[in-house]
Amino acid sequence: MNEKAFIIENITIYAERETILNGYIKVEHGKIQSFGQANHGVAQDHEAVYPTPDNLTLLPGMIDVHIHGANGADTMDATPEALTVMAEALPKEGTTSFLATTITQDSDLLEKAIKNAGDYIRSNAHPRQAEVLGIHLEGPFLNAKRAGAQPPHAILDPNINLFKEWNELAQGTIKLVTLAPEKEGGRDLVRYLSEQGIVASIGHSDATFEEVIEAVENGATHATHLFNGMRGLHHREPGVVGAVLLSDHLKAEIIADGHHVRPEMIKLAYKQKRDEGMILITDAMRAKCLKNGRYDLGGQDVYVKDGKALLENGTLAGSVLSMNDALRNIQAYTGCTLESAVKMAAENPAKQLGVFDRKGSIAVGKDADFILLNEDGDVVMTFCKGTLAYSR
Repeated sequence: MNEKAFIIENITIYAERETILNGYIKVEHGKIQSFGQANHGVAQDHEAVYPTPDNLTLLPGMIDVHIHGANGADTMDATPEALTVMAEALPKEGTTSFLATTITQDSDLLEKAIKNAGDYIRSNAHPRQAEVLGIHLEGPFLNAKRAGAQPPHAILDPNINLFKEWNELAQGTIKLVTLAPEKEGGRDLVRYLSEQGIVASIGHSDATFEEVIEAVENGATHATHLFNGMRGLHHREPGVVGAVLLSDHLKAEIIADGHHVRPEMIKLAYKQKRDEGMILITDAMRAKCLKNGRYDLGGQDVYVKDGKALLENGTLAGSVLSMNDALRNIQAYTGCTLESAVKMAAENPAKQLGVFDRKGSIAVGKDADFILLNEDGDVVMTFCKGTLAYSR
């Protein structure tokens, strides 16, 4: 953490309540101390001024609540080294915090990954790295009919006692659970998660419209990768997609890579949910940041080519999307403003995870997690808790 105060000047700042032209931001002890309109000589003698190119825009660091891996590493590798590789790679794309996301696997392998992530979160605070805020348990409480790239052999019915064992193993760091609420035990698990302050997310689900509404009444607040791995929209059965689009209580993840969901469908979702109802994610796997080739995901071979990650049978298997590309794409696909894109990439995930008091926006007292973009939308610098984690 950078203890000495420093200032960045002559930037456009997308702050929590306003956009400031020709602004400055002051950071000390890893926190945002002040920001506002830059006046000549705003920096004091004891404060460093970061040299930056002209015409940079400062945004809050992005939060990826659904990412399996990057740069050759995966949460399921179950090693601290794998999580470190991910945490070091993600600032390059403007991600300053994330949830280590699991995949459906045999219980012994899943437990190793959960325990490793819990230990890592509780004992590691690394400068110059994205922060692991918790675990996203994607599976195994899913519907095999909507498995997608989740290994069907390891799918289980929702089970509160089993989840309790796993969250104890994770030292209470499981923050989000993807499950199929229509499965036996699903309704009870949704209610239990809600009571514990854990985000219950509907995903890999064949639920009917009524079953989704019932899940919302029991505390579900989230939908995993909208359109993918769920019962689609039909004029006589709105399904999971219809329920998500109509429910103000559900925040919808979207993979804005143009492969998982056609841009026109992303625009349709945005028109219905607006920026307050959507969360940008990558759902990236270990091949992100690497070349085309064959990679592993949950014990399955995944073939990556031209921006797509596919199983041998052609099923999409996660993505190689970066968050800065997702930020660019959502604006191109929907015509939304950068302010709206920032809401979907930073503010909404922070609120959903209960960390908006310290993450997700530019405000005094919050962690100095922010990124600087050039006019082309490229990440030029990323700061994690006031420490320069990436410089182009």
